Amino acid sequence: MSNHPYSNLTPERVMDAVESLGFFCDARIFALNSYENRVYQVGIEDQPPVIVKFYRPGRWSRACILEEHEFLLELQQQELPVVAPLEYQQQTLFSYDEFLFAVFPRKGGQAPEISDEDELELLGRWLGRLHTIGESKTFQARPRIQGAADLEQAAEQVLQSGLMPPDYQAVYRSLVPDLVTELQQHYPATTRNIRLHGDLHPGNLLLRDETLFLVDFDDCLLGPAMQDIWMLLSGGRQEQQQQLMAIAEGYEMFRRFPADELPLVESLRTLRIARYAAWLSQRWQDPAFPAAFPWFTGHQFWSQHILSLREQLAALREPALELPTFNF
Repeated sequence: MSNHPYSNLTPERVMDAVESLGFFCDARIFALNSYENRVYQVGIEDQPPVIVKFYRPGRWSRACILEEHEFLLELQQQELPVVAPLEYQQQTLFSYDEFLFAVFPRKGGQAPEISDEDELELLGRWLGRLHTIGESKTFQARPRIQGAADLEQAAEQVLQSGLMPPDYQAVYRSLVPDLVTELQQHYPATTRNIRLHGDLHPGNLLLRDETLFLVDFDDCLLGPAMQDIWMLLSGGRQEQQQQLMAIAEGYEMFRRFPADELPLVESLRTLRIARYAAWLSQRWQDPAFPAAFPWFTGHQFWSQHILSLREQLAALREPALELPTFNF
């Protein structure tokens, strides 16, 4: 029997938590695909189902979560297509036993085809508006991207976990300082930070009734605007620059496109690769992780991980992506 806190989150407790807000559940509960938190669709008598998110105990403080909610409500008030938490008695964050949880409206939909230039231009418009709002205030409790310091922290987590096979540790230890040196050069401490989505990969986009929603702000943070742009790019250098042009065309309708941040792209990509391995190692005591990622402790994953980091070291030494001169 697992002693992880989520092992206590039974269907009965999920319903009890929801009913503590005055709802009447109809006993239809479906677990949704989420590893960091636990998320359920819960049926409500005589009302549409709701989505209930139980935050991972010990991860975010109450202040951090409330800043996420405040940001979402602010974006929703400005008519951006986001899914904000529902308010009950003027609150959005609730507690039940050891869990903090929030309730969201259900939004069905499908993943968009973001290789289409029209979709990229639309995304650019949403991001231009999001970042305009994001720079109007700042976060006080949520983290910020710190460049080389984040890489060092991720590497320390990986090594301390003991999950990397011993025969990869020496090459990993020798590679990390070189990456740190490159990030120190390519990710300056003076980088401008604004409020961001923070994890805007295609899986966090939802197309519903011809509206493109930006979902899952669980990792919202302070960082450069480019953090919300680079993960939308794919393919070779020429393809990425064409995609940047489409995004920039929409973005420039609301905010100057941050072309000066393009040299940060490979640093941000390196951080994501390093932090992914650190995240898995940090969560390995949660039984859901070994079940979902059984390959994580195998040689194939770590061989590919180190190869990816080596490729990033080379990419950091190459010329940055460029955006051709344009006028809108």
